[in-house]
Amino acid sequence: MSEQRGDVPGGQRPGPYSGLFGAVPDTYGYQATPPKQVTIASVIAIGLGVMSLLLAGLTLTSAGGPISEVLTGSRGNVPAALAMALVCAALYLVPAIYLRKRRPWSRYLLIGLAAIGIAGGVMSLPAGILGLAIHGTLLVLMLQQPTRLWFHR
Repeated sequence: MSEQRGDVPGGQRPGPYSGLFGAVPDTYGYQATPPKQVTIASVIAIGLGVMSLLLAGLTLTSAGGPISEVLTGSRGNVPAALAMALVCAALYLVPAIYLRKRRPWSRYLLIGLAAIGIAGGVMSLPAGILGLAIHGTLLVLMLQQPTRLWFHR
C-alpha cells in the first residue's frame, strides 16, 4: 500500500488543531464575518427600524391624528406618537448596526426587544400574528448557538 505525503500509517490524516489534537475546530470563535443568523437578525432589526421611521414620517402628515389615536388613545397627542415612533426606530436601528460589530449589548438589547414584541403580539392576537412571528424569529436567531459562540469569541 502506498502512502502519500502527510498521511499517518493506517491511512488517517491528523485533524486540525484547536486546543486538543484532532478536535473539531472552533468555527465560530474567530470568524471575521458574522454567522448567517447574525446577518439575518440585523436585516430584520433594520427593517423594523425603517418601518418605525416611516411611521414617524406619516405622523407628520394628515394621518398624524389617527396614528396618535391608535398609539396614545387621543388624537391630540401627535408629538407623543412621533416621539414614540422615533424611540422605537432608534431601539431597532442602533443595535442592528452594532450587532455586526460584535457588541454583546446589542444582542441582549435585541433579545429584550424580541421578548417585548412577542408579549405584544400575544396580547393582540389574532391581529398581532405577524409581529409575533417576526419577533419570535428574531429571538430564535439571537439564541442559536452560532450567534452565542460568535459573541463570546
